[in-house]
Amino acid sequence: MEVSDEALLAGMAAGDPQAATAFVRRYQSRVYGLAVAIVGGSATADDVAQEAFVRAWRFAGGYDARRGGVLTWLLTIARNAAIDTVRLRRDQPYDPDVLLAVLTTSEASDDRQIEQIADTDQVRAALRRLPREQAAAVVLASIYGFSAREIAERERVPLGTAKTRIRLGLARLRDDFEVSDDKSA
Repeated sequence: MEVSDEALLAGMAAGDPQAATAFVRRYQSRVYGLAVAIVGGSATADDVAQEAFVRAWRFAGGYDARRGGVLTWLLTIARNAAIDTVRLRRDQPYDPDVLLAVLTTSEASDDRQIEQIADTDQVRAALRRLPREQAAAVVLASIYGFSAREIAERERVPLGTAKTRIRLGLARLRDDFEVSDDKSA
């Protein structure tokens, strides 16, 4: 019989090493997958996943089932750890002003900077098709891990406007990629 997530978390909070091991084994691939999606590199993702489980162990006693499921709680911890890592990482510095300049020009002058910002021509082209404000909001949120509030402050717009720009930009990108997938199929 499989032990419930809540029981494993309670065991972890009580210091039970078997519960902690079972909890990590149950969710390690999901946490690692989320970390890879946010930070990119596998070595960094390993560190982020480890940090997420350490935080989960540390705060297991504070878990409140009324606020969401265990998996949601854990993935939120992992997402926050990954964003913290992206913000602190200095090995690939990105200058948001350079990014915005690249997004607002049809042809960029420095291909090296473009390659640092996006891995494929398709992503760069899709971002360029967005209005500048939406492209900037999407990239600041997705790549830099900025919150909607931070984007609103940076762009000097109301919070609701920043959220709308992110939402509309992501929706347009999704539609753009779905159309591209339909054409290639």
